[in-house]
Amino acid sequence: MKNFVNILTLIIFSFSVFAQIPDAPKRTEGYGPYNKLIIRGVTLVNSTGAPPIGPIDIVVEQNIIKEIKQVGYPGVPIDPKRRPKAEKGDKELDCSGMYLMPGFIDMHGHIGGKSQGTPSEYVFKLWMAHGITTIREPSAGNGLEWTLKHKEKSLKNEIVAPRILAYTAFGMASDEPIHTPEQAVTWVRENAKKGADGIKFFGAEPDVFRAALAENKALGLRSACHHAQLEVARMNVLATAKAGLTSMEHWYGLPEALFDDRTLQNYPADYNYNNEQNRFEEAGKLWKQAAEPGSEKWYKVMDELLKLDFTLDPTFNIYEANREFMLARRAEWHDDYTLPSLWRFYGPSRISHGSYWLNWGTEQEVQWKENYRIWMRFVNEYKNRGGRVTTGSDSGFIYQLYGFAYIRELELLREAGFHPLEVIQSATIKGAEALGMQDQIGSVEIGKLADFVITEENPLANFKTLYGTGAIKVTDKNEVVRVGGVKYTVKDGIVYDAKKLLSDVKNLVDKAKTEEKFQISQPGIKK
Repeated sequence: MKNFVNILTLIIFSFSVFAQIPDAPKRTEGYGPYNKLIIRGVTLVNSTGAPPIGPIDIVVEQNIIKEIKQVGYPGVPIDPKRRPKAEKGDKELDCSGMYLMPGFIDMHGHIGGKSQGTPSEYVFKLWMAHGITTIREPSAGNGLEWTLKHKEKSLKNEIVAPRILAYTAFGMASDEPIHTPEQAVTWVRENAKKGADGIKFFGAEPDVFRAALAENKALGLRSACHHAQLEVARMNVLATAKAGLTSMEHWYGLPEALFDDRTLQNYPADYNYNNEQNRFEEAGKLWKQAAEPGSEKWYKVMDELLKLDFTLDPTFNIYEANREFMLARRAEWHDDYTLPSLWRFYGPSRISHGSYWLNWGTEQEVQWKENYRIWMRFVNEYKNRGGRVTTGSDSGFIYQLYGFAYIRELELLREAGFHPLEVIQSATIKGAEALGMQDQIGSVEIGKLADFVITEENPLANFKTLYGTGAIKVTDKNEVVRVGGVKYTVKDGIVYDAKKLLSDVKNLVDKAKTEEKFQISQPGIKK
């Protein structure tokens, strides 16, 4: 077991094949921040539990919310005397009839990778075009130094990018294998000194794992874990949460904590973890091996996690192709916004992580639909009992595209049983709480940073209107139109035209297609 921590990290990284990508270019888009910005006439869809209210005027000075004022009533002309006054030089943004939400937080946002061929500009603009103003980068896959450099540039708004929090992969850049608690403590301290915001674990030998979690917590940092099957039998979600883990990614480790008639996943004799078809088709049977929903064991584990103030970051979207492979690969945004290199990475392969479509069919999809049904029930009940559920995307794998996949995650939380306003909470204030930033972001309140998502359509009525491709609607004249897409993304008081950002991305994709003479084709079909 001496080298196990490093072996596990190498296995994970060999799947993703992350390598440093080019720096994001200097910001040329966006307007502001202004000495005073007044956003006029919105319906406020906040994350505080309040219902929508409007019309509202919001006053921002530089990047801080200074005033939130109700200025009238629906369907009634607004009396100008009720509105915050604009002085010479102030910027007024007329958003009459539009909807304003807090900026979205993506709790699982990888900033692309060299093997995917996704430049940081491409990733950042897709996120920002979909209202994502903060991301947690779980593993700092382009290197901690690169990630921290872009974190600083984003904080200064020198680049078009969400706010970045760097959660380094445990053991990353270590000079030697970490196989003792003492080495783990030393690495955690060095990670904190370098400026990391937390740690992303994949698993570790129990004594090493506990030592790392304890030291990280003592330093006031947070943590996340993808409980990989290689170590989950020794430390499942309940064990790591008790040891100090603050959030779990996906759902690995949770069914294992719910086992009541077994101790290990039911692995077939010919199972091989490095065969991802094996790995994911068997994972699709895992929730059926857990305790019965609603059973004593089911609620015992849930209650223990609730007492620990533990965060679930389910990332439902990243596994959706497992239950609807054709749906994921035929998503309409691929045509205009998926780079040729990324499309090739998605395709069936025995090598690329998340490209395990070696013989995927009806039986696997049926298993995964049942997997989702049980998984969604646990997540929804956890939320109902006061637990924190956040919104993450894990894009860049399994046919899930940056930005678009995040909106799909909102839809899937709705499918799980969340009220639309609860979905907005998960996308905003719950993520802020999990990051320890609830005093700065996550809700529209005086004194907080000016991060907003502004839309022309009501997102609570149809989350599809948040997609960059919009939603289909038929007019009274029987004309088929597209409506929606984010209108403005505001980050730190800087106003971005979301559709302009999408246009920039499309130009990047068109250029790559022209240079490569590339056309999207479906797997196994030659053009």
